Amino acid sequence: MTMGLFKADFYRFFALGFAGGALLVLGVLGLDSHATLANNIVPPAHAEAAH
Repeated sequence: MTMGLFKADFYRFFALGFAGGALLVLGVLGLDSHATLANNIVPPAHAEAAH
């Protein structure tokens, strides 16, 4: 048995975790929503009226 830095299981679990996280994010944000991610997190900025 050869020793390696990362085993095949690491890559498999990393890929499954990445795919699961991506599905979770898409499920929370909604695939059909037309709002961007930035609009959901940060409110739009408004300039102060000049005096």
